[in-house]
Amino acid sequence: MNIQYLSIYNNLIKLTTNKKLYKDLKSQDTFSDRLSIFLLHFAFFLRNFKSKLDKDTLQKIYDFNFRQMELSIREIGYGDQSINKKMKDYINIFHSIISEIHFWKDLDYIDKKKKISIFLENFDKIDDLVDYFDKFDENLSKKNLNSFINSVKNI
Repeated sequence: MNIQYLSIYNNLIKLTTNKKLYKDLKSQDTFSDRLSIFLLHFAFFLRNFKSKLDKDTLQKIYDFNFRQMELSIREIGYGDQSINKKMKDYINIFHSIISEIHFWKDLDYIDKKKKISIFLENFDKIDDLVDYFDKFDENLSKKNLNSFINSVKNI
């Protein structure tokens, strides 16, 4: 099952590194921007698959993704103490994202813009990101876990 978890993580990274997402940055592309985009993808993923998978599997996917994030942060060169603090901050941000997008399908466009803007303040054209995450959410709702693991289409 670890191979599946790694595939999920890699597919989320592939989506996160889509250059089209970063075309309207106000300033330089940062690790923080990419991490926020990753966390948004992961939040939509969990939101869509929570009714399709058992809680134990979802917890394993959650744990695996955050472990991989921690390893990536270590590779950048952060020390043990700063990693613990950063991971705590990232987990708190992630839970805020989960809370904000919980009723995504029920929100109107303006509310969606406000929600995305909370986490992606470095982007000029939030409209493009709202459209992107609407499409991503819709595509996820049509997929099962295996189809997500095996392929990721550019949105």
